[in-house]
Amino acid sequence: MAKNLVIVESPAKAKTIKKFLGASYDVIASNGHVRDMPKSQMGIDIEHDYEPHYITIRGKGELLAQLRKAVKKADKIYLATDPDREGEAIAWHLANILGIDENKMCRVTFNEITKDAVKKAIQNPRKIDMDLTDAQQARRVLDRIVGYKISPVLWKKVQKGLSAGRVQSVAVKLVVDREEEIEKFVPEEYWNIYATLATKKPKKSFEAKFYGKNDKKLDIHSKEEIDKILDELEKAKYVVSEIKNGEKKRNPAPPFTTSTMQQEASRKIGFTIKKTMSVAQGLYEGVRIPEKGSVGLITYMRTDSTRISEEARATAKTYITETYGKDYYENRYYKAKKDSQAHKKSLEIEEFKKQAEKINNITLDLKVKAGENGKIFGGITAKEISQELKSKQNMDIDKKKIVLKETIKNIGRFSVDIKFGEGINAKLTVDIQPE
Repeated sequence: MAKNLVIVESPAKAKTIKKFLGASYDVIASNGHVRDMPKSQMGIDIEHDYEPHYITIRGKGELLAQLRKAVKKADKIYLATDPDREGEAIAWHLANILGIDENKMCRVTFNEITKDAVKKAIQNPRKIDMDLTDAQQARRVLDRIVGYKISPVLWKKVQKGLSAGRVQSVAVKLVVDREEEIEKFVPEEYWNIYATLATKKPKKSFEAKFYGKNDKKLDIHSKEEIDKILDELEKAKYVVSEIKNGEKKRNPAPPFTTSTMQQEASRKIGFTIKKTMSVAQGLYEGVRIPEKGSVGLITYMRTDSTRISEEARATAKTYITETYGKDYYENRYYKAKKDSQAHKKSLEIEEFKKQAEKINNITLDLKVKAGENGKIFGGITAKEISQELKSKQNMDIDKKKIVLKETIKNIGRFSVDIKFGEGINAKLTVDIQPE
């Protein structure tokens, strides 16, 4: 029988997937990354396009030997590491170290470990996504450069043992800023008054909070003020002047993202982020259920999406309608926030690309006053070019993006650099002629 080899990241996941795929498939775990940059040195050739140098992670030699034997025996190989940039990079490293052609349809991904999801992924393999892989490599290179370059400076200037990081250092800055705000805070005394009011019905009471006088809110700042109010309240009569009846509809919360899951786990059950992610990993990879074996109970836990798979939706519908009735089921779809920072950034980059393409294909004609020697009266600045683009091409380009080493002072044709940011640049042809 032809053998197919599936390589995943964790042993727990391997067991669950093996059960779904059957005897014609071997499923082996890589136990995470198999290659990394050496710890004893930078491991990056800064002079040659920041090329990283990878070595086999210590202790992975025996596992890689096992994987090489399995690869030789297999007719088809599937790299089924996690569906994120880290998983994509692991798949790429495995392909390189095991001699698998990364341009072949060898990569499979699934966001939930269910029988249908796994089989569907196997039926629809793809090439390794080098954009995702490069994103992981860029992150890893930046981590290494920041850590290895700045940490020694901290040892010399501040304290031995301190470390710097691409994310860590920024997070520390945010914490420090917040702590400084707390220290500068001037506490202000305030008081609240609560009263437990009895009703005519025995053993019935409710709590009321003091609001103010004559329908105006009154803030209490001292014990003297509160004692005066309490004297007045002791002599007062209490009347329920108005009752508002209404129906309050509350929608269920959307599915968890990584951050909302961590927040709720911390708030409700006191879990650390590490423990939350460890538990979630186990639920994703598979939990042993009597008579069903190992079953994945949640979708992939590293996500900012609230989308629910159609398979999960159908399963939930069947259970709810059969258990409670059709009236208790409502089909809900959750949309990502369109005003998210990532979405805004993406739109901005797309707009930059469009503007750059347009600028590369136009010539901006300017008529100016000039002397017989071709000298311009006054000169052309980035501000003038920005204004002309606005009036003649209807393009709103910030003058700060227009790069002029010096003011243009002669008639003629010039090439002007425009830098939009995010690595997007354009060259504008400016043709300046006398009036």
